[in-house]
Amino acid sequence: MTPEQLRMARNALRLGTRELAEIAGVSFTTINRFETEKGGLQHSSAEAIRKALEDKGIQFLDSGQVAAGPGVALNKAEQD
Repeated sequence: MTPEQLRMARNALRLGTRELAEIAGVSFTTINRFETEKGGLQHSSAEAIRKALEDKGIQFLDSGQVAAGPGVALNKAEQD
């Protein structure tokens, strides 16, 4: 999971950082630092956040994967 994926997933669900932190059982600071790219995530925190979002219907994709439903994706070539 990248910071961009986390921001997009959280916004798609209209969840605030504090709300997601509570659902995932991690601190608000953990999510905020990762989203703003000021720090990484411990494996356990990343798994807890990912599971919380997936339980709410988010599907994380790796490059080249196709979504099971409507969504958005970043085109890295377009950003450069």
